[in-house]
Amino acid sequence: MKRIIGVIVLLLAYTVSFSQTYNLDHYIELAEKNSPLLKDLRNQVSSAKLDSMRLRAGLRPQVTGTSAGLFAPVIDGFGYAGAITNVNTLSALVGVNQQIIGRNYRTAQLQTIALQQDSLINASQLSVQDLKKAVIGQYITAYGDLEQLKFTQTIIELLDKEEQVLKKLTQSNVYRQSDYLAFLVTLKQQQIQLMQARIQYKSDFATLNYLAGVTDTASVALAEPKIDRGVLPYPENSIFFRKFRLDSLRLANSNALIDYTYKPKATIFADAGYNTDFTQPAKNFGSSFGFNISIPIYDGGQRGLLHKKVQLQEETRQYYKFFYTRQYRQQIDQLNQQINETNKLFAQIDEQIKYDEALIKVDTELMQTGDLKIADLILAINNYLSVKNLFMQTTVNKLQLVNQLNYWNK
Repeated sequence: MKRIIGVIVLLLAYTVSFSQTYNLDHYIELAEKNSPLLKDLRNQVSSAKLDSMRLRAGLRPQVTGTSAGLFAPVIDGFGYAGAITNVNTLSALVGVNQQIIGRNYRTAQLQTIALQQDSLINASQLSVQDLKKAVIGQYITAYGDLEQLKFTQTIIELLDKEEQVLKKLTQSNVYRQSDYLAFLVTLKQQQIQLMQARIQYKSDFATLNYLAGVTDTASVALAEPKIDRGVLPYPENSIFFRKFRLDSLRLANSNALIDYTYKPKATIFADAGYNTDFTQPAKNFGSSFGFNISIPIYDGGQRGLLHKKVQLQEETRQYYKFFYTRQYRQQIDQLNQQINETNKLFAQIDEQIKYDEALIKVDTELMQTGDLKIADLILAINNYLSVKNLFMQTTVNKLQLVNQLNYWNK
């Protein structure tokens, strides 16, 4: 009686109970909300928009106000030469400066910032995919731990019932004491497995919370992850290949900016206000205007060298794109092949589970009459545990493979 009470108390201590259940979307949402990297990238995108507005503002006329005054006294003939200093001067001017640039040059400058902004948006989307992949992968791992925990508890409950029956049969001399102890060893092993499963689940669940930016340490149940194999877009439309397209546009823009650097530049300016040396102070209100022109003539061949540097970057870009495309296709094909092979394995595992469950049922009935070797029952239980563990591991592996494949579906 004491042994039965002890087993019941132990089972109550091992019972899997959670206050609430969360699903996968909950953790993905929290991870995206709490990620400092995503916030940083979004702020960089906003900063790029401000840079574009600032550039447009800089292309407009620039108005400045200036004021200066000078007094250089000459005492008893001693002092600065009045012809140089004018002795007394005062100015208060408003100036306007406007750089003259072509529409194409302005467009190229704005495109530089636009491409930078597009690159940041693409980097943000890639970071979201990386984060989702990590969170989903850890969620699958923790969910697999939880299912293992629940299964082990179910097995313990089953073994506990069989242990009570076997104990009575042993007391009635239907089975030997050694048979009963052998079965009890199996039960104790599963109790240890349950403790290990609980520890493993808590560890992997804590890692999931860490990735999602959650500080709550309370254990919760995880709902089954609904992960279907997605349809991958054409590589040309994928965010993983957008980088190469943006790099191509950036290099073309660089060539355009190099050419515009060697075009003539003109600036017009004007000012108006008060500027006097106090000779006729009442008449020194006026204005002035002018222009500056800069025409590049010879730079020692630097322009051609700059274009060659851009060409080398373009060749590098093309090589990386070719290599990445080949690796991308190989990886997708490999993941699809592994998923298909895993699906075939499930059919064999399901069949094996049915055989093992039927065998355990028959062995249990034979044990009631003492017509069963306990070693055969223990072997059947161990085989059942092995195939169920294989089923769970295969389920987790398939979900992980689908998660890796879906990583490329943007």
